[in-house]
Amino acid sequence: MIVEHLRFAAELGVAGVSRDPAWRARAGDTVPLLRSGAEALAALKADIGPDCSRCKLHTLGRRQVVFGVGNPEASLMFVGEAPGADEDIQGVPFVGRAGQLLTKIIEAIDLKREDVYIANVIKCRPPQNRNPEQDEVETCEPFLFQQIDMIKPKVVVALGTFAARALLRTLDPISRLRGRVYEYRGAKLIPTFHPAYLLRNPSSKREVWEDMKLVKSLLGSEK
Repeated sequence: MIVEHLRFAAELGVAGVSRDPAWRARAGDTVPLLRSGAEALAALKADIGPDCSRCKLHTLGRRQVVFGVGNPEASLMFVGEAPGADEDIQGVPFVGRAGQLLTKIIEAIDLKREDVYIANVIKCRPPQNRNPEQDEVETCEPFLFQQIDMIKPKVVVALGTFAARALLRTLDPISRLRGRVYEYRGAKLIPTFHPAYLLRNPSSKREVWEDMKLVKSLLGSEK
């Protein structure tokens, strides 16, 4: 089990496990922050470019960069792992079956999809939807950090094991991480199950509903 965890950590680019929260406040270093909102995000998207070649994924069948979508001043942000086949075609995160379920989850807490912001840890689809590899995460995660810093959400929801582990730099399973609130880059971070996991394991929808009630409570307390 330990070997498996360490192998997974290596895929994330985790050289070790640290409880020092300082890295969670790490600032992005690619584009200076202009201001929160649409202008800053547009500048970041332009900097990444439509044909990004910073990592090897551009040579492995990726069709396009999937930057992110939604309200540039959202109070709630969702972060997934990486684009899938539908996202790679349309250039928008979470548009397949899992995306449709995510939309229902958002609506269940009395919000609309256009009210929130949705992005992924990495912006290009890995071949056969495999887990992102160390060099891919290291190359792409600064863009996600900048998106979070530009949007300044009150709550960030990490969707699934990979996103939660990548953001929190931990080896703990999602079953242990969920149900708790973490401080993250000025926001509250809530890990929960990925919608794709719920399609395979509908019995876990109850836990996700509990997580989303916590999200709604945190959003309400910030008003």
